[in-house]
Amino acid sequence: MRLCFLVEEQYRYDGMPVEVIRRLTAWGHRVDVLRPGSSLLRLSETVRTGSHDAWVLKTVSGGPGLTLLEAAAAVGLTTVNDARSIRGVRDKALAAVIGRSRGLPMPVTYAAARPDALAELPETEFPLVVKPADGSSGRAVRLVPSADRLAELAGELSGEGMLIAQPYVRNSGIDLKVYCVGGELYATERCSPLHPDRPAHERRVPLSAEVAGMAAEVGAVYGLDLYGVDVLLGPDGPVIVDVNDFPSFRLVPDAVERVARAVLELARTGGARPNTDEAASRTDGTGASVDRTGPRTNGTGPSADGTESGTADVIPLPEPARVSVQFRATAAGEGR
Repeated sequence: MRLCFLVEEQYRYDGMPVEVIRRLTAWGHRVDVLRPGSSLLRLSETVRTGSHDAWVLKTVSGGPGLTLLEAAAAVGLTTVNDARSIRGVRDKALAAVIGRSRGLPMPVTYAAARPDALAELPETEFPLVVKPADGSSGRAVRLVPSADRLAELAGELSGEGMLIAQPYVRNSGIDLKVYCVGGELYATERCSPLHPDRPAHERRVPLSAEVAGMAAEVGAVYGLDLYGVDVLLGPDGPVIVDVNDFPSFRLVPDAVERVARAVLELARTGGARPNTDEAASRTDGTGASVDRTGPRTNGTGPSADGTESGTADVIPLPEPARVSVQFRATAAGEGR
């Protein structure tokens, strides 16, 4: 296969996607790498139908890479993820509207062009989490305890464009990150950047059926295949606070190989989501009743490219249409 990766300078030496590109090349595939932030591109020649089996994007929000990916999609090329789906989560204001309209548990979201405009909110909405609508990698995320502290943000956020603000969800200071790759879900936890005083740690944790259902539904709502979901365990249950296309997949076992195989599968199928017609119920070992759907396995056995993958405790992606029914109850094993 011939693939094109769009990689901006921030990720030039990052394991995701550098190691994935190396793995694909080692398997005999041709991978062209474009750096849209630093190269002069002849668009009419670069984006050409038939040149590549798929295009893959790893760029910062607001970078030029997404425009190129959309150009590739416009002439009929396969993109990983779907270019329109990426736009739907890169704009956090848009993502919040889409998510809440489809019933995802996401906070009420306010938008403002300037930090001081948020002072119009009633005091009952504070503390607020304020961040750029096109932010990524935790850039300029701030916890604002009260309206009189908004003035302190004027300088650092004045050039960030549209801002979004959400009422702070009380939690333990631990973020739960759920990754979807190859139709399977993995969960890790780490200390929240909003609570730098907490001891730093990051580890894989079991995934409850409720959170697994939410994470699977995110893929269906936004049309994503490779993605990550940031979840907080609030007093009223889990809340989704962010969705990322092509995240780092930190601590996912054999992440490089799994992502590389997922890219190849999506390129072969034209970006179609995994088949989930046949389901068989199982327990994942944490006490959570999990629906194992479609042809996905637990990561063992030969892959489509002839390689062998290691064993890992994973939760296959549930069928989106059945998520709300299958994952109502929270089971033990959340790792808290």
